[in-house]
Amino acid sequence: MKPSDFSTDLAGRVVKSATGYWAFVPRPLPPAIGYSAELVRLLSEADAALSELSGLGRYLPNPNLLIAPYTRREAVASSRIEGTQADFADLMRDEVEPRLTPKGSDVLEVRNYVAALELGVRRLEKLPLSCRLVRELHAVLTKDVRGQEKTPGHFRRSQNWIGPPGSTLSTAVYVPPPADPEMKDCLSAWERFLHERDQLPELVQCALMHEHFEAIHPFLDGNGRIGRLLVTLFLIERRRLSRPLLYVSSYIEAHRDEYYARLQNIRTHAAWPEWLRFFLLAVRDSARNALDQSQTIVDLRQRLHTKLARQHKAQALLDALFVNPYTTVARATVDLGVTAPTALKTIRALEKARVLEEATGREWGRLWVARPILKALQAPPSPFHAGDSPDVE
Repeated sequence: MKPSDFSTDLAGRVVKSATGYWAFVPRPLPPAIGYSAELVRLLSEADAALSELSGLGRYLPNPNLLIAPYTRREAVASSRIEGTQADFADLMRDEVEPRLTPKGSDVLEVRNYVAALELGVRRLEKLPLSCRLVRELHAVLTKDVRGQEKTPGHFRRSQNWIGPPGSTLSTAVYVPPPADPEMKDCLSAWERFLHERDQLPELVQCALMHEHFEAIHPFLDGNGRIGRLLVTLFLIERRRLSRPLLYVSSYIEAHRDEYYARLQNIRTHAAWPEWLRFFLLAVRDSARNALDQSQTIVDLRQRLHTKLARQHKAQALLDALFVNPYTTVARATVDLGVTAPTALKTIRALEKARVLEEATGREWGRLWVARPILKALQAPPSPFHAGDSPDVE
């Protein structure tokens, strides 16, 4: 890391360690930010889109129809940013029939993200967002997967760095604060900022909270995924989201290079407005896409229910397929509360209606998939307009 790359000390200071490498220590939040007319407009638009999405989650007759697939899409996208290859279909299939998942698959990492997010939502009922909760989430996220040897659930006690493969502390693009005492002091200040109320617009506070966590980089592995997961949990805790329906990781994945550049430019040039612009666009467009996709899903459900109007058990299994479009006889037996022969008969009815098709080609251990539903659930978000997010300077 080159101290000369850091043109201002407004966002933090560059320090030299006892062993000779340079590291960055971010200043406590919040910074002084000038709000341009464009930022004010984007904040208003993001607020409106988020409120509409939160209202949808509050009034859906069966919100799990959207929550389950949305949290899994977020898990897939956030994990793919870190290099995993598992996709949405892989994860949904694994949840129904894990025996079909190859050993060593990236699916386990994605599954851990889902488990961490679900744990976070439950824990918010009794525990505020805090360093304690962050450690709990990290322990779940890194259990039995890549990074498990890097002290899951514990903040680092050694130095880490960010850079291309093969980089060292001397050649890294970014070196976070040393573990003791700088990182500990930064985490204490970050936690105090989490608990502030009515000082900043909540989306601005959320954007600053996320960036600062990434600057501190308190774990040896998994910082990016935890940081993105905290966006959803922050908005739920502040009652800006009624349920975990927002998945900003899809936007970040589509603009990955700019995402990292905007974070780095805060450290080197205190470029807070540019980061806020990026984050507000991510929230606005992700919320709008989630609303559009939810309408597609609700419309498809209505059409299929109408098609199966006189087949009550088939309709009941249909709703389970909107939570996960894969099924087996054993799963259908549980979903419907019936015997295996009745479950198979219901599956056959959905095959006849061209809702389900067998996906293994085997006579035993068969797995069915509702491809129309899978297509609707995993449809990529609407194209993000290039004009909304300019090239990195």
